[in-house]
Amino acid sequence: MSPPAQPLGRRAWRQILWITVGALALFLVFRWLPTGTNLSHMDFRATGGNSIEFCDPLNPQFIPVVAVKSPVTMTLAPAGGTAGPLVPGREARFTLTLKTASGKPIAPEDLLVTHTRRLHLLIIDPWLNDYQHVHPEPAARAGDWTFAFTPRREGVYRVFADFTPAVTARGLYAATDVPVGRSGLPAGFTMVLRHEPSWVVERDGLRFALVPAVQPVRARQPVDLKLLITRTGGGAVALRPVMGAFAHLVAFDEARSGFAHLHPTATDPLQPPDAVKPELTFKITIPNAGSYVIWTQLDVGGRETFVPFWFDVEP
Repeated sequence: MSPPAQPLGRRAWRQILWITVGALALFLVFRWLPTGTNLSHMDFRATGGNSIEFCDPLNPQFIPVVAVKSPVTMTLAPAGGTAGPLVPGREARFTLTLKTASGKPIAPEDLLVTHTRRLHLLIIDPWLNDYQHVHPEPAARAGDWTFAFTPRREGVYRVFADFTPAVTARGLYAATDVPVGRSGLPAGFTMVLRHEPSWVVERDGLRFALVPAVQPVRARQPVDLKLLITRTGGGAVALRPVMGAFAHLVAFDEARSGFAHLHPTATDPLQPPDAVKPELTFKITIPNAGSYVIWTQLDVGGRETFVPFWFDVEP
């Protein structure tokens, strides 16, 4: 039979007290260390019931950016000699301004680096045929960023911003429109150009296949996607990392009401896939039935490659 436990002495209690006080002091020191940003969590909260919530990167879903209110405003202004209407095939430069709903500028130190960049722009034309992924650079004035892109057709392009505030570490989004050419189409106009569903694309001696785990893809049901790349004549596929992963997928709906930005589900996104038959997996949930496109962005042998896959989502 073991002897009864002895009560703690005064010295032991003092040691426990000092350890507790020290731990609390360390917590407060780390809690109040400057992070480089002057913004707070509340600066990224939009008022009203229909607003964008912070998004979980581990559960990628289609974000209806246009239909809901963002706590961030984004405006574009011509820069670097760009004047008059934008012309297809000609580079245009812009100054992008990001501000919180209360008017505070959002500078580089206010955003985390995600996938090697602080700010991603996903640019798409009205027919979903011209997709470009651009990374603005900070300008001299806080909240201003500069970028350039070359539109390939006329129409009202939609620019989605994808970023992560440092104080929340959760993804947020904003959107605005840019008219190209002299078409005179109103900002909200979308002309539907029907695309036949296609999960396979062959180009430049490569075969790209995006294979859903179940078909048809249904609204509000998570689905796994497998991206397979092979050479039509056999041989290695020289995939290289792009923005910290071996592929990026971006989904748009027909009306460009929002998007989903997908990354490989692998634990280590920089673990090279098979050199001959690379295979990457993704996950997505789409809320509504309709027609969609998923644009795949890859680096094949040092060449940036964008491949579209068209598909329908059933109720």
